[in-house]
Amino acid sequence: MVKLRSKRFCRGGFKLCGNVKGSEKAETCGSLSEIKWELRPGGMLVQKRESGDSVAELITVRVSTLYSQFHDISIEATSTFGDMKMVLSLVTGLETREQRLLFKGKEREDNEYLHMVGVRDKDKVFLLEDPAIKERKLHGLVGGTPCRTISV
Repeated sequence: MVKLRSKRFCRGGFKLCGNVKGSEKAETCGSLSEIKWELRPGGMLVQKRESGDSVAELITVRVSTLYSQFHDISIEATSTFGDMKMVLSLVTGLETREQRLLFKGKEREDNEYLHMVGVRDKDKVFLLEDPAIKERKLHGLVGGTPCRTISV
């Protein structure tokens, strides 16, 4: 099988120099030689997008709870699971430290990015209440009145 090379790129510097002649070639290649870079949240250095809008992509995630309830929340795709927990604390009343989020069967950490894990629009995330804190609540040890000292 024969591989054909594309003649769209110049050899030195990845400049777009397709079928342009003479002085137009110098102007075209010169204007495109400056490449702008951006650092993605995962640490990857990529060429900056040329889109005019700087609005982040919003995705809708369905969050299901143990009690067959669900909440549809809109959040940026580049947010973390910690950010999602903050939004859920407003919706559910559970504090962020009381929540455990599962996606694709694995518990996710607060510093993991949604788009890096693979969360897309209309995906489902499962919300559980942390069992250790739930048990402490039942015994009245969390957020209750502080211990009192009795002196005789």
